[in-house]
Amino acid sequence: MRIVSGTHKSRIIIAPKKLPVRPTTARAKEGLFNILHQRLEWESIKALDLFSGTGNMSYEMASRGVPAISAVDKNRHCVQFIRDTAQKLSFSIHVFQQDVFRIDWQLFTGFDLVFADPPYDIPHDAYLTLIDNIFSHKVLTPGGYLIVEHRAQSTFDFHSSYDFSRRYGNSVFSFFK
Repeated sequence: MRIVSGTHKSRIIIAPKKLPVRPTTARAKEGLFNILHQRLEWESIKALDLFSGTGNMSYEMASRGVPAISAVDKNRHCVQFIRDTAQKLSFSIHVFQQDVFRIDWQLFTGFDLVFADPPYDIPHDAYLTLIDNIFSHKVLTPGGYLIVEHRAQSTFDFHSSYDFSRRYGNSVFSFFK
């Protein structure tokens, strides 16, 4: 994976093959961050990266100057990889080993940006539960964004908090406000 922009632009990070992940492609990530660049002041937000996997999104946010990043993944190898990589790159990323579907949402509130990239094979209802939990537990600040990465076959345009989507290959980013 490659960091697209910021202080560590073009840095390649190689994750161990044993990690059970599907990293977001550089093309999709670049498109997403171009959209967000128009909407966010990187240096003044608080971000939450759910289903962090390799930490790809967290590193991109840190490289762009986001001062407060929390990353959550249930796999201990992923968590350790993110901790090690963040330390190596001098990124301040708080990493939590938790199952996002069993998380205590009261511990995660006041975020301006929440990025969630659950496994593509989860049921559609699980996506909806995740989205509803984030809004009902006030994880986002007013005006904050939730971005859910999912396969192109899923759609969430009927959700009351849905804003818009962007497709990159077989991946879609749905934005919620």
